[in-house]
Amino acid sequence: MNFYAIKSIYQFEMARTFRTLLQSIASPVLSTSLYFIVFGSAIGSRIQEIDGIHYGSFIVPGLVMLSLLTESISNASFGIYFPKFNGTIYEILSAPVTMWEVVIGYVGAAATKSLMLGVLMLITASFFVPIRIDHPILMVFFLVLTCISFSLFGFVIGIWADSFEKLQMIPMLVITPLVFLGGSFYSIQMLPPFWQRLSLFNPVLYLVSGFRYSFFERADVALSVSISMILVFLTLCLTVTWIIFRTGYKIKN
Repeated sequence: MNFYAIKSIYQFEMARTFRTLLQSIASPVLSTSLYFIVFGSAIGSRIQEIDGIHYGSFIVPGLVMLSLLTESISNASFGIYFPKFNGTIYEILSAPVTMWEVVIGYVGAAATKSLMLGVLMLITASFFVPIRIDHPILMVFFLVLTCISFSLFGFVIGIWADSFEKLQMIPMLVITPLVFLGGSFYSIQMLPPFWQRLSLFNPVLYLVSGFRYSFFERADVALSVSISMILVFLTLCLTVTWIIFRTGYKIKN
């Protein structure tokens, strides 16, 4: 394992983040604050509690998960797409590094950024609503696994995309709607039976549900199912990444 190569890629990506703090950190935190003002205050005044939990507190896991998913994908996809765009990807491919060292460097940096953002959002949320975390180790587990999984997913999108528009297409048109419809701002138990069953086909539901369980011990689906779903997704992303480097898809041609 070439740790120098991993360190170089990781430090380069992290340096880019610190050069654009306003866009990378401040903007998502500000957006989350606006969500708390609108949903927590305006709507929360009409919906007092869900499952015995104050509505403002109830939406915290969903808001954090929304930001984690979108930022993990965006950070990783742009990180690998930009070298493709300006042609420096060939310097990496010709260097004595393996595909996994490249993946660890880029995905590790993207996951670190998202993890930092998730912690900042939890701190921001504490200024608006009371937060309790019943299972902090489980919460960290979901944070880390979600950041890694969706950073890998973003890495795959960055290789697949051949324009800046495609980089934004999946997060905006697929991930964000799935998060909003995945129980981020409500419990699916509040829905009619048909929509409850339909919601079970939404993979983001299992992430939000498991993450919320770590806070309040309340979940729409079993914790074991939530953990299994994210592990399956992680395995799928690793498999697709291996196939991409194995075949050179949109990298060597």
